[in-house]
Amino acid sequence: IVFGDWSSDVCSSDLRAALLKLVAPREHEIILDVGCGTGTFALMLKAACPEARIIGVDPDPNVLALAKQKADEAGLAVEWREGFGDALGEVTPEGTVDKVVSSLVLHQCSLEVKRAILEAMRTALKPGGRVVIADYGHQRTPLMRLLFRQVQMLDGFAHTQPNADGVLPGLMSAAGLADIEETRIVPTPTGSISLYCATAPSR
Repeated sequence: IVFGDWSSDVCSSDLRAALLKLVAPREHEIILDVGCGTGTFALMLKAACPEARIIGVDPDPNVLALAKQKADEAGLAVEWREGFGDALGEVTPEGTVDKVVSSLVLHQCSLEVKRAILEAMRTALKPGGRVVIADYGHQRTPLMRLLFRQVQMLDGFAHTQPNADGVLPGLMSAAGLADIEETRIVPTPTGSISLYCATAPSR
């Protein structure tokens, strides 16, 4: 699995399409892709709506260089910013973003960092703005829990177990997000991935 990216076989084209449908980029929107990795999904967003402003954020300059190369080859103007998900205020002013999306990032983070990232997302959003997250969520069946152990062995049980226990909706609520919904659960060869949506409340 590539950090925050969709280049792994874990994520099917069907799942990517479902995530794109939930984000639903529109003209003139500012959309942050937090933990964008090599830019696969950020480029999908830009291709779906060239008039949207897409900003890919990742702490790794090497993967951002690859993302920029892919964007140049595709002729897509995506902005790439080096930064951490819990410090989005260094990337864009507070309360200026229409939508934030993140895929396969939170399960790799400590509980404290998960909280901080979700709070940073909420702070970045305009009132009524939307968060869409695709990540390993509650592993509800013995088979999914067994398959998810592959991820846990790679990324550490301390970081991944809260996701498997279904902690994300509660953390989203604690971060000040509202209208939280787990819209879809997709079984994969490494456990189930959930799609979550939420909004930033009106001030």
